[in-house]
Amino acid sequence: MKRIAVFTSGGDSPGMNACIRAVVRTAIYHGIEVYGIRKGYNGMISGDFYKMESSSVSNTIQKGGTILKSARSKEFMTREGRERAFEQLKKYEIDGLVAIGGNGTFTGASMFSEEFGIPIVGAPGTIDNDLYGTDYTIGYDTAVNTALDAIDKIRDTADSHERVFFVEVMGRDSGYIAMPCAIGGGAEIVMIPETITSIEQVIDTLRNGWERSKTSFIIVIAEGDEEGNATQIAAQVKEALPQMDARVTILGHVQRGGAPTAADRLLASQIGIATVEGLINGKSDVMAGIVNSRLVYTPFKDTINKKKIINQRFVRMVEILSI
Repeated sequence: MKRIAVFTSGGDSPGMNACIRAVVRTAIYHGIEVYGIRKGYNGMISGDFYKMESSSVSNTIQKGGTILKSARSKEFMTREGRERAFEQLKKYEIDGLVAIGGNGTFTGASMFSEEFGIPIVGAPGTIDNDLYGTDYTIGYDTAVNTALDAIDKIRDTADSHERVFFVEVMGRDSGYIAMPCAIGGGAEIVMIPETITSIEQVIDTLRNGWERSKTSFIIVIAEGDEEGNATQIAAQVKEALPQMDARVTILGHVQRGGAPTAADRLLASQIGIATVEGLINGKSDVMAGIVNSRLVYTPFKDTINKKKIINQRFVRMVEILSI
């Protein structure tokens, strides 16, 4: 392993730069040249490569986003696109790849590795924390703290004006952001894709609280809940409970940005080192992750296809603590 390349793909997440930094410096530590690929798979196809030195990642560990930029590539999902990418890797004499991203990134990496035999080790960079094979993904802790900070502020307004706030957080297929935000933010209700919470249940909970002279409520909703998004759910509740002053707040992409927390910087650094040392030790078509404080390498096919189950104790905690 003489020369490797690193890229970020899909949605950005806080801590990606810390991971890039760890990859670059670990490679240099082991006497390996390292190249950065800008704009994900699109940059791999177009040949947007540049050699990285230790100084290339100075003063980046605390920065959100990704210095390598990110993009989604429809062209890479075609055989022709992957062939063009492989030609660029051969041109730069790249022996292995580090892919930082989520489910879509690893789907492309797995196909690419299988077709062309290029060794690839992945780092889980996504705020959703929905990848099997790691307890936490890079950016998740920061996203939860960003959302929770917003919910704390919304709680102040909800109390002051005696309102019901429907707060939508990211999570198209997962409630991993919504659940800790609901517990930590003292929400009365949480609605996530992994559990069934009907509109009728929401209405009953609000009505019962109102009858007990409770005048403010926070409902945290993952964007992929089966009942719809926050706007749709709020509209149905307003119709049933017109006496309540209901408002909607969609936190959106603010959850992806900002300086990574200490936990995300540490996780990203651990995993960044593990990806390079995994390549050195012959690992390929796997994702590096931390499970129960231990480094593990999980096949891409498992990270993509296996479902990461949300802790049912958290569901019960919301039920108990929202009384």
